[in-house]
Amino acid sequence: MFDFSPSVEQQEMIRKATTFMEEYVYPHEKYMVPHRGLPDEYLKPLQEKVKELGLWAGHLPKEYGGMGNGFVTLGLLSEVIGRSPIAPYIFGSMAPDAGNGEILVHAATPAQKEKYLVPLANGDIRSCFAMTEPEVSGSDPRTLQATAVEEEDCWVINGHKWFTTGALGSSFSIVMAVTDQDAHPHKKTSLFIVDNDNPGFEIVREVPVIGDHFAGGHCEVRYTDCRIPKENLLGERGDGFKLAQLRLGPGRITHAMRWLGVCHRSMELMIDYALKRETRGKKLSEFQSIQNFIADSAAETQAARLMTLQAAWRLDQGDEARKEISLIKFYGAKVLHDVIDRAIQVHGALGVTGDTPLEGFYREARTARIYDGPDEVHRFVVARTLIKAYEKGEELY
Repeated sequence: MFDFSPSVEQQEMIRKATTFMEEYVYPHEKYMVPHRGLPDEYLKPLQEKVKELGLWAGHLPKEYGGMGNGFVTLGLLSEVIGRSPIAPYIFGSMAPDAGNGEILVHAATPAQKEKYLVPLANGDIRSCFAMTEPEVSGSDPRTLQATAVEEEDCWVINGHKWFTTGALGSSFSIVMAVTDQDAHPHKKTSLFIVDNDNPGFEIVREVPVIGDHFAGGHCEVRYTDCRIPKENLLGERGDGFKLAQLRLGPGRITHAMRWLGVCHRSMELMIDYALKRETRGKKLSEFQSIQNFIADSAAETQAARLMTLQAAWRLDQGDEARKEISLIKFYGAKVLHDVIDRAIQVHGALGVTGDTPLEGFYREARTARIYDGPDEVHRFVVARTLIKAYEKGEELY
């Protein structure tokens, strides 16, 4: 039997989160600073309120102060949180900290967890993840050039990274570097924890990018003879690719559900304005073209929502759900863009001003087709998986 209704516990979670968004989050959006997020004098008290509600860090186990729920529950919460660009920070589930936290839960030693995971999970510090390099394709981590060489008492990292999100103001970075050049492509790299006060760590610049909702910028960084203790290896040597994948799958679920929150809010703004605005003697809501905008947006959003929840459910069953996650990554990003675009069109010139959140949503939406894997790569993953399944006589869905 198929049951699409949320549990009593999930309904209560959604109710509490929705009420909190209306009472505290939306009113604080006006204080957001571009590329820096919500200032601490506003952010920290709101984070404490979220913790008191039991809605903090939905991606983390309870032993680290999180909610300890499955991916479906995390997705449902992310859908509510996604309605505002500042909410993920307020609820303690913003990338890259969320993904780094998940890696530390699975791969860190007890000492690493105490030093890095505990303060990160509590929201006391921020982190960044350094993988993408300007010299090679960001969609293929097998081609990375950064190296980590083992010496008698330390690791020495040399590498050039960029789009290291959140680097400004972060306390540490998780760095992906080549440790065995001749190993299998998926075993060449390892992950390392680098304290960002290390003299070998340098933020070259904050890369100017479209959009302004991420705190800490998207930075170009260099690791130059960056010497770190041997115990700062994260997981096993050669596990870099595997651990990076560990953070990307769940992260894409969270992204896709947050995008749905943006879609819902954009649709509400579109309908509300269409009911108020008049032209040629009629309300916008009476024109068929506007009705088509609303209907198409509803259909696409619902389709993306069901696809995303199915992928989350498969993860909860222990399935890697790679095909399903790739499907929602490229389809959800397109729906996000199209729904916001229609909402802006209904608002006319008002839609491209800062008087509504739509123009900010729109700028951020364009990057959704690139980060965590470009559309083309995810389409390739889906097509390749389906072709192989068909050749083997397996079910396609």
